[in-house]
Amino acid sequence: MRTGVRLGIDPGDARIGVAKSDPTGFLATPVETVKRGRGDLQRLQAIAAEIAEESVLLEVVVGLPRSLKGGENPATAKVREFTASLARRLAPTPVRLVDERLTTVSAEAMLRDRGRKGQDRRAVVDQAAAVFILQHALDTERTSGQAPGEVVALEGDTQHD
Repeated sequence: MRTGVRLGIDPGDARIGVAKSDPTGFLATPVETVKRGRGDLQRLQAIAAEIAEESVLLEVVVGLPRSLKGGENPATAKVREFTASLARRLAPTPVRLVDERLTTVSAEAMLRDRGRKGQDRRAVVDQAAAVFILQHALDTERTSGQAPGEVVALEGDTQHD
């Protein structure tokens, strides 16, 4: 297992959930919810810089919404576009896309089971979804020995993994 903090991101239309791992890559925890729109990439860049000041920021893991059958859809295209912009801002830190099917549904169910209601739940569901995305990526790497998902290539970048 590679060591270093990973940042997990759940990009939504209104909000972006952010989570981070511990330096050993064992546990994901919530960080914050960033309002989507003007300044969102700048805030994500600032969060990444804050993490990099205290530890090694190994990579950023972004949830890629796919259809239940695994195909691409309009939401997938929007996330790919968002992630390309994020990767340019965070270079040289690698950004990976990982399958996030049903993570928001799982996060909602978990928060509901814990008694979170309405507005209170909506305020943290994006962070919880980011935790689910990142934790799944960490668990996948731990069991397979390989980094999960696909690396977002920058324009002109011929490196693949």
